[in-house]
Amino acid sequence: MSVVLDVVVRDETGTGNAREARRNGMVPGVIYGGDKAPVAVGVKYNEVLKAINSGQFLANMIELTHDGKPQKVLTKDVQFHPVTDAPMHLDFYRVTEKTIIDVDVTAVFVGEEDSPGMKRGGALNVVRYNIEVKCPAGQIPDSIEIDVSGLDIGDAIHLSDVKLPANVKPGITDRDVTIATVVASRTSKTEDEEGEDGEVEAGDVPATAQTEEG
Repeated sequence: MSVVLDVVVRDETGTGNAREARRNGMVPGVIYGGDKAPVAVGVKYNEVLKAINSGQFLANMIELTHDGKPQKVLTKDVQFHPVTDAPMHLDFYRVTEKTIIDVDVTAVFVGEEDSPGMKRGGALNVVRYNIEVKCPAGQIPDSIEIDVSGLDIGDAIHLSDVKLPANVKPGITDRDVTIATVVASRTSKTEDEEGEDGEVEAGDVPATAQTEEG
């Protein structure tokens, strides 16, 4: 956990109060969950931008501080302006290190250089760039490694084939979703077609050769 933000508590909620917070250079937000009442807060706009750009803000556990008191939360949602993409509102969910949460984790693919299919000119077709998992909030993996070194053209790797870190379980349990496949590229198709066209069975002799021999 690398993101720490200072927040101010807003005494009032509603559209008018949120607009006033934005005019004062703040991004309005709310902290909820954990069997406690929701609390309206504000975070400095520049600090929110810095946190978003760090890549460790969205769907990650971060720490909020108010009057020196820390509170671990999960960034559940960020609402952006439809035109400027400026952050407009933040939703934070209270958690502890052991709270089990649903989170999307980035998939990192390794072993492409050893894949038989890609050696033959095939291409990796990524179906899911993120893997939905359940895990303790304090043990969210930075990424999940997907080994594709054994895939040939036409092969696929499914969620059940992925080795998940300790205490991390699949978020989807009703089906075995496809993570990636190796598909034939134009190059590999051309090479296969040329190989088939160039095959000559034993006993086949061109007509011209037969005439000359005769």
